Amino acid sequence: MPTFFAPDGTRLAYRVHGDGDGDPLVCVPGGPADSRYLGDLGGLSAHRPLIVLDLRGTGRSAIPEDSSSYRCDRLVEDVEALRTHLGLPRIDLLGHSAGANLATQYAARHPKNVGRLALIAPGTRALGIAITGEMRRELAQLRRNEPWFPAAFAALEAITEGTGSDWEAISPFFCGRWDATAQQHQAASRPDNEEAAALFAAEGAFTPDATRAALAGFEAPVLLLAGEFDVNSPPRSVAEAAELFPDAVLTVQPGAGHCPWVDDADRFVATVAAFLG
Repeated sequence: MPTFFAPDGTRLAYRVHGDGDGDPLVCVPGGPADSRYLGDLGGLSAHRPLIVLDLRGTGRSAIPEDSSSYRCDRLVEDVEALRTHLGLPRIDLLGHSAGANLATQYAARHPKNVGRLALIAPGTRALGIAITGEMRRELAQLRRNEPWFPAAFAALEAITEGTGSDWEAISPFFCGRWDATAQQHQAASRPDNEEAAALFAAEGAFTPDATRAALAGFEAPVLLLAGEFDVNSPPRSVAEAAELFPDAVLTVQPGAGHCPWVDDADRFVATVAAFLG
């Protein structure tokens, strides 16, 4: 696995999928979790080579000496160091889930270094967009005919009301279908560095007003893709995020959850490949 050094000397690793001649697509995972859960994004690597970053302290990237560097805003310069390492004047950038917060902040800080920006089932904290419990309940109710629904919905209600914390029980709500493939993928995507996960959104990680102001002049095309059933990144919140970019396309993938390339790889790849051109 190739590596490079972050500005503070931390050794970071990345995966390469595909060997085509097109410009690479730099991918930032959510979590923060080992980027292996992204795989080749359902076959997207057949259209563009994928450079998939392991965020510091995850996958094969080193644990930093300064744990405060796990904070989302401080990870921006890791992405910039990767761009420099790759020798690219600009990068097409994809961020998934919490990684979309990082990709968004990178675009705000280094707008001229982004060719196209794809935000997949994006987290929206960097933009100051709140997701309400009512939004999540509304989406969850779309699954009420599923056999797993009663137990999962009870757990979701408890979490929403602050009386429970059984995140494992609500896993089916993150997937378009709750079969063996989805269960295996969901398990593989869980963060295993608790400190990195806890400090990613530490105080000061997000400055929504400044980020919004910077993105008001962001000229690159942006794709925001939401899953129809995704309680983590509801389509309504993703639509609100899309309104903050001057040149944005919003797509809601039918029947998809938080990892739309798992639920319908062909549809996902077709959408993202068409956007990337």
